[in-house]
Amino acid sequence: MVMMAFATFAQQDNNDGTGYKKRVLETTEVDFLSSYYSQNGDNAAVSGGIGTEELTDVTGTFVVSIPLNDDDILTIDAGVSAYTSASSSNINPFDGGQQADAFIASSGASSSDTWANLSGSYVHSSDDRNTIVSANLSISSEYDYFSLGFGGGFTKMFNEKNTELSAKASIYLDTWNAIYPTELRPFAQNGSGSFRPSEITGNTNYNPNFNRFDSEGRNSYSVGLGFSQILHKNVQGSLAVDFVQQQGLLSTPFQRVYFNDIADSFIENFQLADDIERLPDSRFKVAVGGRLNWFLNELITVRTFYRYYFDNWGVNSHTASIEIPVKVTDKFTVYPSYRFYNQTAADYFAPYETHISTEVFYTSDYDLSKYAANQIGFGVSYTDIFTKAHIWKFGLKSIDLKFYKYDRDTTFSSSIITTGFKFVMD
Repeated sequence: MVMMAFATFAQQDNNDGTGYKKRVLETTEVDFLSSYYSQNGDNAAVSGGIGTEELTDVTGTFVVSIPLNDDDILTIDAGVSAYTSASSSNINPFDGGQQADAFIASSGASSSDTWANLSGSYVHSSDDRNTIVSANLSISSEYDYFSLGFGGGFTKMFNEKNTELSAKASIYLDTWNAIYPTELRPFAQNGSGSFRPSEITGNTNYNPNFNRFDSEGRNSYSVGLGFSQILHKNVQGSLAVDFVQQQGLLSTPFQRVYFNDIADSFIENFQLADDIERLPDSRFKVAVGGRLNWFLNELITVRTFYRYYFDNWGVNSHTASIEIPVKVTDKFTVYPSYRFYNQTAADYFAPYETHISTEVFYTSDYDLSKYAANQIGFGVSYTDIFTKAHIWKFGLKSIDLKFYKYDRDTTFSSSIITTGFKFVMD
């Protein structure tokens, strides 16, 4: 669930009545963002709630914001993400040339992939800068998934820009190219692929009742409403509520499930799936949250956030975070932060070999389990408003470096390092 944050500060109208109007964006800005992410754990959904969750991901993104005139901004965002996943490599655990095992990554074709995204947004501000209208369009793709998204927003400011009301809406039309666990494919109607029944141990009468999904589309519709208010010259608060309705294929086709009432079958050290994850084709989500930012002095700011989330799958969650930017010098700011999260389990979740075959819906994806998580972070920002450093016609305005460490009370943990460089055209 994406929560909207609204930041507004008291200021004078940009149109001073003399005909002069300050541009919304003075010059073209270019942001280069990159990140390195790694995770590990022992509850991989691809292998039914057991097995390695090891994954690494490297992402690079360019964001170009172009002022079309005094009032309008066009922003283009292009990004590529390349990952290597021990978990997804076991969609086919037998293609890597080593002993198949849920806790060992296969080196086959499904062990890595590339995700690409291209999006654009257009923002128009009224002459008095009290009304903002926006529209956006995006496409993204990876080996088994394609997404088309579009939406728009409207913002109105009152009370000398001390009060702000916002509304946003978006639609995402997604299509799976469903890829199923390799051992199940020959058992589907019009199944394809070969299997090695002579190598099965344990229950040698392996014969799963497996059906492919009839439809591979998924649509998501979201609406968000926000309110922001300057409460004091040093205190700003905001509230937001988001509604999301999803329809279509909400299961992940390559995530296995093992039933308690069916005898286990193996090839080498890998247990063969009894079925794949089956979830309802509809999900309704609601999130309500608020922010309170307190500017203690010229050096220290306290930023707090809280969100409550629930959906009709039985998941309820609480998120609370605090960040304390500290301005060390005129150019350097540090950002220590902490975030706490907990959630209840979805109605359809159960661990490895706990579901039974007569159930209608089931998953062993620990993202839908009950858990609590803590995240600590630290960042450093360098800002030079005079852009003394240059690359060609662009001056370097800021550099951001942040690190986050995340731990669940299961075996899952992750870390991410992000960097950002902002350039402005002279």
